[in-house]
Amino acid sequence: MGTTMTRWQADERLRSLLADYDPERPLSRAWTLPKEWYLDPAVAELEREVIFARTWQAVGRRELVQDTGQYLTFDVAGEPVVVVRGEDGQLRAFINVCRHKAARVCTAEHGQSSKLRCHYHGWTYDLQGRLRGLPEFAGVEDFDRETQGLPPVAVAEWGPYVWVHLEPPRQSLEEFLTPLPQWVQQRGDPFRQQVWHERRSYDVACNWKVYVDNYLDGGYHVNTVHPDLAGVLDYKDYTTTCAGNTVLQSSPLKAGEGAAGRTRVGDLAAYWWVYPNVMFNLYPGVMDCNIVVPLEVDRCRVIFDLYFAPGTPADFIRESLAVTEQVQREDMAVCEEVQRNLRSRSYRAGRFSVQRENGNYYFHQLTARALQGALGVTPHPAVPARGTQP
Repeated sequence: MGTTMTRWQADERLRSLLADYDPERPLSRAWTLPKEWYLDPAVAELEREVIFARTWQAVGRRELVQDTGQYLTFDVAGEPVVVVRGEDGQLRAFINVCRHKAARVCTAEHGQSSKLRCHYHGWTYDLQGRLRGLPEFAGVEDFDRETQGLPPVAVAEWGPYVWVHLEPPRQSLEEFLTPLPQWVQQRGDPFRQQVWHERRSYDVACNWKVYVDNYLDGGYHVNTVHPDLAGVLDYKDYTTTCAGNTVLQSSPLKAGEGAAGRTRVGDLAAYWWVYPNVMFNLYPGVMDCNIVVPLEVDRCRVIFDLYFAPGTPADFIRESLAVTEQVQREDMAVCEEVQRNLRSRSYRAGRFSVQRENGNYYFHQLTARALQGALGVTPHPAVPARGTQP
């Protein structure tokens, strides 16, 4: 990555763009990220290395890798990763690229096998990532099989997911997630009280940050974009708390009408975001977990894992899924509209609601500090006052 970072450091246009934002302003004087941060491929490329390769990333459900030989695959920052349970019971993760001709070793989303065998030329690795089988490779000189295993990646388990960290992590996963694990423990571990039902995936025509912005606006858009959901949230007591790498948005629930009123019942709705791209949405007996995956500068994939309490009636599940689908469609429509309109000559940056959008600004601060810090960029003193200009 050193050569790539040197290239970025030498890119004065990119450095100037990153300097065009000040994440240290108080919320009352803060601006949103400049629109170019949502439109420029160079920013998207830098984010892959500086944000996604340097944070713990959720890659799949942990029950998929409980038994020996079970594996799952995922792409993190454009890097194919495979996670597998070894014969010794240990969970390991590797770069999922064969050392021969760079084909993927495991191509299925998940499965089970006694070995990892590349589908291209049949090179075979054991469950510890060591190269074991090389068909028709006799006579090759200056080749050290022991150095040609699959490169390891840091891996850990927490909550419903397996997580990986492409670069050597500076924090354990639990430290990275704090205070979420403590909150979960205090609530009697609602993750363990739910059973996975299904996975849904949506490709959204927006930058991944647009989708996160929408999620973190403190319920600001709920009354206008999600009228049915708004009917069950006690909006006047909707609160947002930022800490560590997380934001918690929570609201008391109230009696409502329709499918939302029948399926979002109980004491509290809790919406946890984990920097940069994971979301846990919890209601009593209902949970969905979201992973937002950047695909292109103007396209992302949102993966939903949907959970219910054991024994939940089928008609309740059906209605609840309809509510989730409606909310997602409403969010997708507004996020795609925002992405299109970011190109307007009339807009460059916006302002935050002090009352509602502290979580959104917190996200922008974490993002800006990561990108600026990686390249040693210092914000211009006058920025972002000029952000109103196209």
